[in-house]
Amino acid sequence: MSGALLTINAGSSSLKASLFDIDAGAPTPIFKGEVEGVGTAPRFTVRDHAGEVVLDRSWPDADTPFDVVLETVIAWAESRRGEADLKAVGHRVVHGGRDYVHPRRVTPQLLDALDRLTPLAPLHQPHNLAPIRAIAAARPDLPQVACFDTAFHATMPTVAKRFALPRAYEDAGVWRYGFHGLSYEHIAWRLAAEAPDLAAGRVIAAHLGAGASLCAMAGGRSLDTTMGFTAVDGLVMGTRCGELDPGVVLYMQREDGLSVDQVETVLNRKSGLLGVSGISSDMRALLASDSPRAAQAIELFVYRITRDIGGLTSVLGGLDGLVFTAGIGAKSPPIRQMVCERLAWLGLILDPEANAAGTPVISAPESLVEVRVIPADEEETIARHTLANLTDG
Repeated sequence: MSGALLTINAGSSSLKASLFDIDAGAPTPIFKGEVEGVGTAPRFTVRDHAGEVVLDRSWPDADTPFDVVLETVIAWAESRRGEADLKAVGHRVVHGGRDYVHPRRVTPQLLDALDRLTPLAPLHQPHNLAPIRAIAAARPDLPQVACFDTAFHATMPTVAKRFALPRAYEDAGVWRYGFHGLSYEHIAWRLAAEAPDLAAGRVIAAHLGAGASLCAMAGGRSLDTTMGFTAVDGLVMGTRCGELDPGVVLYMQREDGLSVDQVETVLNRKSGLLGVSGISSDMRALLASDSPRAAQAIELFVYRITRDIGGLTSVLGGLDGLVFTAGIGAKSPPIRQMVCERLAWLGLILDPEANAAGTPVISAPESLVEVRVIPADEEETIARHTLANLTDG
């Protein structure tokens, strides 16, 4: 098949769009675009594979409809290769629930089913589905494929998914789904291609960014992860609290009189690195700060990562490899160093020079655990699934 694929990863205030050439039979990235400021002052910027800006379009009006911005994105993709050459659009959808554990061609029935999962991911699912609906209305003949962030964790054993709650809740879908699956699938795919022996072994991948989680993989399959029923669980994140005693929520409601919506805002928007530091949710700003609270936020971030790596190592029965990915994981040598120093008990030895340079392998040759850095690329995973879906269909 020849032509191009567009991938879309939509969030609450931004949208990432990447264009892939498929003339060679495999997705090759040619352009990466991002719309920032959705709902305020949208700005659409596109860069070519060399990083040069090839398009910069702004809408100063905060009332600019989302459909207008999305139409510009689609029209841009069609203009780069010709309307007939755009073969499909692949989307990241955060929640696939129990039933959708493989990418699926979008149909009205699928959209309705994914809509019903919104209570499980109220902050993400509506934003993921909005561009799918808009494209379906504007380009009804353009195939779309939904790729689910929860799907990679479908291989987790039931014991790792279950909460100790009355069975009625589990029957209603309350259990640990896990997220960041498209990122972890990319890690598994890259390891299989570049380090097959390690890929076949016991690996923990650390997706560290504004959202953060860990995944324990054996033979490239997920056995456990730190995010659970929602993407609020697990590690300390930019503005999300991570693991929390449920009694704290009851305290907020009883003692502070907070509503459900107010609690949700605290846990998702005001906690994490921002909440502890009182300064910023951006790790770069915290590392540059001399504030004691910034140092405390960083300490907690690293502590929880290494504590949970210890727990996941026991799930795997040992550890052969550790992979850092996402914005902090792939771009912050100081955080990688702090994490690795706390894991010396595993026989992990960091190569400081390799870590500073961000080379693919940053562990010393004598280290018992191989440590790698792999940049996140959820878009490539979406593109591969979209192409496979078109070919199989």
